[in-house]
Amino acid sequence: MVRSAGLRGYEEVMRSLGVDPAPLLQRHRIPPGAIQDDDALLPLGTVAQLLESSSTSADCPDLGLRIAENYDIANLGALGVMVQGAETARDALELASRYLFIHSPGLVLSIHDHSPLIEDAIELTLEIRLPGSPPQRQMIDLTLGAAHKLFEVLLGKHYDLRLATLPHDPVAPLGRYRRFFDAPVAADQAGATLHLMAATLNASLPGGNPALKQITADYLSRHFRVPGDRVSTRVRLALRRVLGTQKASREAVAEMLAIHPRTLHRRLKEEGTSFEEIKETLRKDLALQFLTETQIPLSQLSGLLGFPEQSGFTRSCRRWFGRTPSSIRKGS
Repeated sequence: MVRSAGLRGYEEVMRSLGVDPAPLLQRHRIPPGAIQDDDALLPLGTVAQLLESSSTSADCPDLGLRIAENYDIANLGALGVMVQGAETARDALELASRYLFIHSPGLVLSIHDHSPLIEDAIELTLEIRLPGSPPQRQMIDLTLGAAHKLFEVLLGKHYDLRLATLPHDPVAPLGRYRRFFDAPVAADQAGATLHLMAATLNASLPGGNPALKQITADYLSRHFRVPGDRVSTRVRLALRRVLGTQKASREAVAEMLAIHPRTLHRRLKEEGTSFEEIKETLRKDLALQFLTETQIPLSQLSGLLGFPEQSGFTRSCRRWFGRTPSSIRKGS
């Protein structure tokens, strides 16, 4: 689910494009008035489908970016109140990462202290978790664009974006993305990311209010269970970062999480899963997304997903989907 505040501005943008949003909302079974209620909960997959069909109906490839243009801290509700009380940029980003599940459990923000693409930069990764990997290019554009706008407001002059990446072919001209982010943009990459200069994390925020932050954090902690406390969630996030490298092993991930491999195995078993099951599911989800929304060469995609040979990737696709990678891509 996702709070309908995530769609704030959707109706206004559609009307500005000369399209009545009401029939589209009805087609996707979104109740009248739900968009105006920021705390109404909508299925995340339904929102993704609505954005795709709305983009097509309005012939507007940059629909996600247009909706994101007007995002502000108020869209996050109680989470927005808390991050505004952060004293430093690192504190604000870590709070946003830890409590983003309140906005939607299907959205995950990860902070990595070293960017693999930009020297002396950090990497913020946004992941949308939807079963079956339905088309979500507009959803990715909206989510990444909203994060950019929110961090721009939250961090002010300290916000120093050097690169944004898209995990799909650009649905709008790449120049449109560059103007929106006011930074270089690379498409067909491994994930949806923002790369900020590392010095950003040390910046003090003028609006810091430790008391307000603590009051809000206490409230959220009492009323919501943090999904990131699950070991399986932490394993998936770690694997998403290193999939396709030698560090995508149980031992290496256990070391990253500061957990003994046997303890990791036991904790995952208690949660009803295993390291290999998490890795298999992650590979399957990413394979379908990359095959349907990017033109990354199959040989490169095989390595990205951690297959030593392309033949292994092909066999896995047959097992997962009953089709070869090539046929999936041609039918997308």
